[in-house]
Amino acid sequence: MSPRTGRPTDNPKNIRLEIRLNEEQNKILKECCDKLGMTKTNVLIKGLEEVYKNIKK
Repeated sequence: MSPRTGRPTDNPKNIRLEIRLNEEQNKILKECCDKLGMTKTNVLIKGLEEVYKNIKK
């Protein structure tokens, strides 16, 4: 039998978030994804981490 596959249980991502963007914001997000080779989720998480880092200074 193969080991369990899927997300690791030590750091579950079990919270869903839905956002609404206008066309310009979506275009910017897509461009960031293309330039960085990242998913939309990863770009948004990276941005969240940067904002958090700035407010903690």
